[in-house]
Amino acid sequence: MNNVFVYIEVEEQTIADVSLELLTKGRELASTLGVKLEAVLFGHNVRSLAPELAAYGADTVWVADDEIFAPFRTLPHTAALVGLIEQQKPQIVLFGATPVGRDFAPRVSSALHSGLTADCTELVIGDHKDAKSGREYTDLLYQIRPAFGGNIIATIVNPDHRPQMATVREGVMRKEPQATPAAGEVREFDWRPMVKDTDLAVRIVERYIEERKIDIKGASIIVAGGYGLGSKENFRLVHELADVLGAEVGASRAAVDAGFTEHERQIGQTGVTVRPKLYIACGISGQIQHTAGMDGSAMIVSINTDPAAPICKIADYAITGDVNEVIPKMIKYYKQNSK
Repeated sequence: MNNVFVYIEVEEQTIADVSLELLTKGRELASTLGVKLEAVLFGHNVRSLAPELAAYGADTVWVADDEIFAPFRTLPHTAALVGLIEQQKPQIVLFGATPVGRDFAPRVSSALHSGLTADCTELVIGDHKDAKSGREYTDLLYQIRPAFGGNIIATIVNPDHRPQMATVREGVMRKEPQATPAAGEVREFDWRPMVKDTDLAVRIVERYIEERKIDIKGASIIVAGGYGLGSKENFRLVHELADVLGAEVGASRAAVDAGFTEHERQIGQTGVTVRPKLYIACGISGQIQHTAGMDGSAMIVSINTDPAAPICKIADYAITGDVNEVIPKMIKYYKQNSK
């Protein structure tokens, strides 16, 4: 078992952000292990994307370039990737926890009789000692994810089966080009013997793609509202503050469940993970299910009537007060003091 594989998700000739996030993390893991980082790129006319993958640390880019791989279809993708893994025997394979990754990764894992940890929020290389046998393992992949509704953080290891496989949530890891691009050597592999006629039984006749009307993942400033706002009418204050700051609006699950705003704005373990430069939490208590989706923010400001609320413990600035009084004052004084 040798290198680290990252499956690269592509839509309309654009690499998914989560794939670049995984390359950044994969580069770190591969350097720790002293192995190569290899990107796996399936699609049609995708060879030109190799330099971008090299910029994020890919030593090798395995390419399967054919129209049967665009758009994504489960069976041919699974057959081709399983064949490549059996040939190259990577020790780690990573996927984004996207609709594609959640469909694709379990099928690959099942075909290889390998373990798979879903929706990881952190990946670390470490050692492990089996409590029963006393056997010691080195350089395992610690696959870390929230469990039991986010009430605990579980660290999962796969000592005996390879490859070690995980899907990783979007936005939980930084996306950062390398100071010096890696080689990005393009290597095509012969996928044709791996993909059978039965794998092509499903044919995509037509696609309808609707762009997201709400996309908070890439926002640099987010104003998020919680159940503490009290009503859908009061939640408008969050929108007003966001308009003044040029920010996006987010929400806790409690606020979404109460009907204050749309599900697309939900931040947290069962919503979106964000890493803005500024995160203003309005009337949010800060349970771990929510903070798991925003604790990577560069600066956090909380507004809460309870100074002991969990959100105040991770906030850079904690304002104690009623959001319905504090937000109008913030809007007023921001307008007065901004050009």
